[in-house]
Amino acid sequence: MMRVLREIKSKLKNILIGEFSTSRFWKLRQKSSHSRKPLKYIYSLLYSRYLLKYGASIPNNSEMSSCPCFPHGITGIFISGASKIGSNCTIFHQVTIGSNTLEGSKNRGAPVIGDNVFIGCGAKIIGGIHIGNNVCIGANCVVTRDVPDDCTVVMPEFRTITRKGKNPPAFISLGDFIKQKEGII
Repeated sequence: MMRVLREIKSKLKNILIGEFSTSRFWKLRQKSSHSRKPLKYIYSLLYSRYLLKYGASIPNNSEMSSCPCFPHGITGIFISGASKIGSNCTIFHQVTIGSNTLEGSKNRGAPVIGDNVFIGCGAKIIGGIHIGNNVCIGANCVVTRDVPDDCTVVMPEFRTITRKGKNPPAFISLGDFIKQKEGII
């Protein structure tokens, strides 16, 4: 029993203090899903703390064929519990793979992502859509329709909106706003 407690304490210390490691993430996810009852609870707690540390939501009930590659860690990644992700996927930071549960909407459900998919930072994949195999999704793309195999999804190029004779809007802090409202400033 003492050996088990020391092992758990060591793992907890590595999780809460150590840097992100894809292999550590995957092992912890597997143990929190497939361990026996008393250890499953402890590993689930450690897995939750790990996700909390990096501001991520990757539930155990989301299906993953193999461990995705997280080049910049799991910071800000949200994956719906009903989604399915194929093998050899690369997922950058701030990615959302989310379900659409709104009644009457066109693509209700969770995304199904194929094998060898590259998802750039900040991309959003929403709804019951299918992303094919060997697909590249560019940074900050919002994908709400099916993508066939061997495609690349990119956003249109940036555009500039000219404001004639107007300065950019001024930002003031909430504290200054309250002071202005109360007539202190």
